[in-house]
Amino acid sequence: QVQLVESGGGSVQAGGSLTLSCVASGSILSINDMGWYRQAPGKQRELVATISRGGRIKYADSVKGRFTISRDNAKNTVTLQMNTLNPDDTSVYYCNAQVIQETPLGYLEPWGQGTLVTVSS
Repeated sequence: QVQLVESGGGSVQAGGSLTLSCVASGSILSINDMGWYRQAPGKQRELVATISRGGRIKYADSVKGRFTISRDNAKNTVTLQMNTLNPDDTSVYYCNAQVIQETPLGYLEPWGQGTLVTVSS
């Protein structure tokens, strides 16, 4: 089994910063893309940023220039540095990964449990 565990959410005032971290654990052979998504109350889950194993990055237009995604392939971790936060960033943030599971051999796309980010004005 493969699990994703997020950490680092919390409350911050507008203009502040937070860093989210996610670690994948279990029977992992390799991980392709890792990413962060978010879901605000009453809205659909949306992509925030993804990063491939080779470091190719995509950002949602709404976070470009403010958020930075990075990963450590050796540690199976992905990090989201969030700067200049605004109230529209308030959401539950979810980690996702494209995992090649070793035992049993297979492809998984697990989600983390989510971590709440609240930005006050």
